[in-house]
Amino acid sequence: MVKIFGTDGIRGQANSELTPELAYKLGRASAFVLKPQTRQKAFVIGKDTRISGDMLESALIAGICSTGVNVYKVGVMPTPGIAFLTRKLQAMAGIVISASHNPASDNGIKFFNHQGFKLPDEIEEDIEFTMLNRLEEIPYPTGAGIGKVEYIQNGKEMYIEFLKKVIDVDLKGLRVVVDCANGSAYQITPPLLRDLGAEVISIFDKPNGLNINVNCGSTHLGALQEAVLKYGAHLGVAHDGDADRMLAVDQEGNVIDGDQILVICGLELQKQGKLKGDKVVVTVMSNLGLKQAFEKHGIQVEETKVGDRYVLERMQETGAVLGGEQSGHIIFLDYNTTGDGVITVLKLLEVIKKNGISLGELANQMEKLPQILVNVKVEDKGSWENNGNIKNIITRYQEELGKRGRILVRASGTEPLIRVMAEGNDLKELDKITRDIAKVITEELN
Repeated sequence: MVKIFGTDGIRGQANSELTPELAYKLGRASAFVLKPQTRQKAFVIGKDTRISGDMLESALIAGICSTGVNVYKVGVMPTPGIAFLTRKLQAMAGIVISASHNPASDNGIKFFNHQGFKLPDEIEEDIEFTMLNRLEEIPYPTGAGIGKVEYIQNGKEMYIEFLKKVIDVDLKGLRVVVDCANGSAYQITPPLLRDLGAEVISIFDKPNGLNINVNCGSTHLGALQEAVLKYGAHLGVAHDGDADRMLAVDQEGNVIDGDQILVICGLELQKQGKLKGDKVVVTVMSNLGLKQAFEKHGIQVEETKVGDRYVLERMQETGAVLGGEQSGHIIFLDYNTTGDGVITVLKLLEVIKKNGISLGELANQMEKLPQILVNVKVEDKGSWENNGNIKNIITRYQEELGKRGRILVRASGTEPLIRVMAEGNDLKELDKITRDIAKVITEELN
């Protein structure tokens, strides 16, 4: 059977792999599967700023309405904003049309259930099966039975008002550069921080449908580093295209990654008595320095495989209220049901303001071990684990490293890439290890 859903919804090149025909069928199948599970009557649909968003949105809406289900259309909105609005508007489900940090030519479709959580695997599999095998069984109501569209004009305002309640300090005296990635946060984070008293320099905030994530945002931090130094800012923050993640830059232009942000916010929550169970959930990609920093303060670190949905699942299992990834997906479960880059900005600024300490000083609470990450583009990312030559070179180098470091090789969940990470104390050694492994992967899989 063709696999449609990946680790974070459906992704592909817009109008080639991810076509309006597919979106229409997905709309019908998802409405058919989710409708019996809740009393709510409508889907919430939002999107990022990609040129293909209108096309896919129209096809999805047509599919959903053709089953007799209504749609709340909110326009450009961060992914976590859709999770919030799904709960706020008491919707049946939420849909985000976005490919996150991917280039503008790509797009994606991901779902939230009526509680604002990402759909579990079994529901995605049910929708996928229905798309491929049962579409002809779905009835076409007529007349008053057809679904209709309601335009939610104040969705951004509702989300911003919700966000203002996340922190209990004003931000007067802080100068912040915000890199909006020409994405969905361009009308959210800058005005929100200004309303809270910060001086804001907003960059990459003029989306044109094609410039999302282009040399900007959380995957391209060079321009933000330059802007922080140019404007003498206290810090800079960068979103990705759908603003479910955030990375930062301190006053000296140093990158502050998701691991460091987790340590800063986790230790502050513990100090306030708000870190339930003294637990934090991270992935296998997190730096060993994070574990050392938390263990020093008696905080238990739960580890899961890469993907914010797996972090969330472990948080729900263990009762943790904080979890996240090195990439900047941070989940504050007391406030939202998914990774929220805007909430992460607010909580980070709150720690800075309450303690009167610079971001650079706060980041020093964690000592990072050197890591090198190499991405290898491959034709078939699913076959590497069964390849003897690849397994042999990984085993050989891991034995050489011993307790001095570790190697992690995994397939990307959203792109045709194998990611090779090595961690240890000797950068020169790590560089050789990752290059040698990447070379073998390239030779074997291409």
